[in-house]
Amino acid sequence: MDDIKSLSHSKWRSKYHIVFAPKYRRRIVYGKIKADVGKILRELSERKGVEIVAAECCRDHIHMLVCIPPHLSVAQYMGYLKSKSSLMIFDRHANLKYKHGTVVGAMLNNTYE
Repeated sequence: MDDIKSLSHSKWRSKYHIVFAPKYRRRIVYGKIKADVGKILRELSERKGVEIVAAECCRDHIHMLVCIPPHLSVAQYMGYLKSKSSLMIFDRHANLKYKHGTVVGAMLNNTYE
């Protein structure tokens, strides 16, 4: 019973198993930066007061068992986590932003003729 958390007027024990896929499921990319993705998710969770009980970063999706405080909904937490983590990943690994070369290369494609 030591996993029961408390706030000023309530006691709670809520654990959620969350599975989510990063945008476009870039298997090779997320396999290479798996450790960095884990650090980013832990850092963002600490900022919101969410405890990560267990987590596993697979090739194309992420499993997380988290304790989310009652004042924060699962949807709010996931919205925050996915938006901020994608910004942080692309900030640290700028070469992942473009799938097929640079923006200039995409603009010079034959589809604009």
